[in-house]
Amino acid sequence: MDRERLDHLLRRLERGELSRADCIEELARLPFRQLDGTRLDTHRALRQGIPEVVLGQGKTVEQLIPIVRALAEEGGDVLVTRIAAETALRVQTEVPGLVYHSDARLLTLRQTPSRSSGTGMVLVVTAGTSDKPVAEEAATTADLFGNKVERLSDVGVAGLHRLLAAIDVLRSANVIIAVAGMEGALPSVVAGLVDRPVIAVPTSIGYGANLGGVAALLSMLNSCAPNVATVNIDNGFGAAYLATLINRA
Repeated sequence: MDRERLDHLLRRLERGELSRADCIEELARLPFRQLDGTRLDTHRALRQGIPEVVLGQGKTVEQLIPIVRALAEEGGDVLVTRIAAETALRVQTEVPGLVYHSDARLLTLRQTPSRSSGTGMVLVVTAGTSDKPVAEEAATTADLFGNKVERLSDVGVAGLHRLLAAIDVLRSANVIIAVAGMEGALPSVVAGLVDRPVIAVPTSIGYGANLGGVAALLSMLNSCAPNVATVNIDNGFGAAYLATLINRA
């Protein structure tokens, strides 16, 4: 349930197309739906502007199918993150219309009209090809949330001229998501070139002392660029969510 659907529901009641009892029944379902072992938050889109998103990691197929089916029945868009290809395929056989994005490890179902809800463009900048899965999680999520999204790939600081050649693209963005592993220097460099918020995403890509992304995380947290905000390691989804809220402001 979101504001548009709630408005439609109340207008139907006003026109006499819906009984008070049926309207009350619809509203009674707003807070959450009780599934077996899960309380599905059907009220989140109304509160926050973005519906509940399902973390696929750690859930069995038997747990995911009723959750995804219930979200689909609500009529909104569906997003499942961190889901393996084999698991996604089994869920797709039970819930029609789902699309699997293998690079991003996302399972999506778009049921609302595709229209821009942001004031500008969200640019996803990637340091290296190895960072692509996290970058695609961010880009695909941002697109599903109604943003205009562009990608700028393989422009890490080891070849700074590649990034500088795209300065016009950087400056045309409203929000930038910078994804990098290794030492995680890319967000600081990007932030020093633009007057826009830069959301830094450290990835777990890197050699031994990278410590599974901890080195990149600490580098980004300690950035001297004041327009950098950092999310957790490999958290492309979180970066896209934050970018969406900024882009709507």
